[in-house]
Amino acid sequence: MTGEPAMTATTNAPDTTAATDADRQANTKGYRMTRAMRVAIIDDEADMRQSISQWLALSGFETETHASAEAALRSLGPDFPGLVISDIRMPGMDGMALLKKLVSVDASLPVVLITGHGDVPMAVEAMRLGAFDFLEKPFDPDRMTDLARRAAKARAVTLENRALRRELADGSTLMRKLAGTSDVMQRLREDIIDLGQADGHVLVDGETGTGKTLVAHALHAVGTRAGKRFVSFSCAGQPQEVLIAELFGPVPEGAGLPLVEEARGGTLCLEDVEALGEAAQARLLSFINDQPMTGGTRIVAVCNEHAPDRTIEDVLRPDLYFRLAAHKLTLPPLRQRGEDILTLFTDYGSQFAEEYGCAAPEVSAQEAAQLLQAPWPGNIRQLVNMAERAVLQSRRDGGSLLSMLMADNEASGGAITTEGKPLKDHVESFERMLIDNTMRRHKGSIVAVMEELCLPRRTLNEKMAKYGLVRADYTG
Repeated sequence: MTGEPAMTATTNAPDTTAATDADRQANTKGYRMTRAMRVAIIDDEADMRQSISQWLALSGFETETHASAEAALRSLGPDFPGLVISDIRMPGMDGMALLKKLVSVDASLPVVLITGHGDVPMAVEAMRLGAFDFLEKPFDPDRMTDLARRAAKARAVTLENRALRRELADGSTLMRKLAGTSDVMQRLREDIIDLGQADGHVLVDGETGTGKTLVAHALHAVGTRAGKRFVSFSCAGQPQEVLIAELFGPVPEGAGLPLVEEARGGTLCLEDVEALGEAAQARLLSFINDQPMTGGTRIVAVCNEHAPDRTIEDVLRPDLYFRLAAHKLTLPPLRQRGEDILTLFTDYGSQFAEEYGCAAPEVSAQEAAQLLQAPWPGNIRQLVNMAERAVLQSRRDGGSLLSMLMADNEASGGAITTEGKPLKDHVESFERMLIDNTMRRHKGSIVAVMEELCLPRRTLNEKMAKYGLVRADYTG
């Protein structure tokens, strides 16, 4: 079928409901791009279903096929993680009726309709009703693949935005993302909960990659403005006159409201606030001063200025700085979070191992010590990248975690640092990680963990209590 100029029914092979593993791995790049996406293929002709399914599977998609619209509707819910390709002319419920039903269930679900030559006017009407696009028979399979990729990308953005809105409505979800048992992280979570209930503006500072934007979202989600708008805007990388217009107006006709109006009564997150010029600072100060004492728009200013000879106080005019810094949060760098480094590395490693379908790499005592002593100039962002690279490297049995750490340290110019921590702390951190990993691997089986680590039950129980490890967390 690869050499054919147009998609036609070419095989009498039995119908399938999903792509095979071999099909899914045939195009690694495409599979990674659309890994979470599925394509529901609906056609009453078995040969056409099979042909489309095989082609899209070879292009990197996961597919499921249905012989009728009625059968497809049973699996196409409001958060279906993909797109729909359906013939228009089918017995029973046709493609147009299916489209109307799907739009009523989820208006953002991409639906691509396959039409015959005489159905183009009908397809145009389908576009008006909400179809993503249409294909006219006989069609070029490469065009179908391009359409599917565009639809998958649009669907991914939709689902990501929905997930974010749900998180913003659930502060506990965001707070769980600020993971860690170190003292600095426990204090940070407590500060977020306290400041979420306060009314003053907040300045969030910290090194790159420490999670400042996540903290801004969490401040909104756990506070009294959780049901109001959260509007985020980057002040960097655009001319000041454009920045001022976007923030305060006037905006071009048909472009909506200025951002300060969109966020009215909610939260306006200004990322890279140090990029505000003098005129923009004056407008922002005026906006703040004109607001009521309580219940107005809260500004969360995120600062990314970390030059050794230049601070945010040097950049902002003093009256604006003190208004924005009514409350201030400085996020801890990863190198100061001790045992959290190993916990986070293990958690992200497990997530990537599940995504790539392989075992998470084991971390040796020497590697654990190196992880704890690394400078981590990129903080959490760097650790996440390192965890993914370690999983990929382990999958192909090449290289080592130590070599990656050394290469990162050399590239960043950073030196290994212990941040003044005694050997005892490093030993305890590794011990906790080892017990945690073993409990995960054996799904909470105390007997299996005792045997592998050669520990008597009482000693294991004492160490689990010491490190806050609970068996129930591993048995689900």
